[in-house]
Amino acid sequence: MKKTFSILSIFILLIFSNLSINSCGSREDTVSCFPNVPINVTINLNTMPKYNALNYDNGWAYVNEQQSGTRGLIIVRTGNVFKIYDRNAPHLCPDNDTTLEVKDNIAIICPKDNTKWILRTGQPEAGSKTSLPPKTYPYNYDEVSKTLNIYF
Repeated sequence: MKKTFSILSIFILLIFSNLSINSCGSREDTVSCFPNVPINVTINLNTMPKYNALNYDNGWAYVNEQQSGTRGLIIVRTGNVFKIYDRNAPHLCPDNDTTLEVKDNIAIICPKDNTKWILRTGQPEAGSKTSLPPKTYPYNYDEVSKTLNIYF
């Protein structure tokens, strides 16, 4: 009985140790130094002219509203859905030149190392220096009022 209890105790200890060690490592979707801040932005596509491009397929816009992260967001419309990307590079710790930018209306680029992602999908381009896509956020979209709510 004591031997079984000892083995079970060691097993449980190993499981909790493994969970603790892994929880302090890097995140799977970004580097460990990626800023984790609340996102809560509401955009009305009818009344905010600077976001008019989001009414059309392939339209995109930078968002720098209050509570849009530390560097803002990139929103792109792909058909009837949106992709909401954080402008912090997912593969590098934040620095002066790690704010993602849209290039030629088809790619997202990191100015520091020229890593590129496909704007519509967020997939790294061939030969990319990372397999991490830009961090994305969930949203709700009301088609009737054309109100986009982004949150995290």
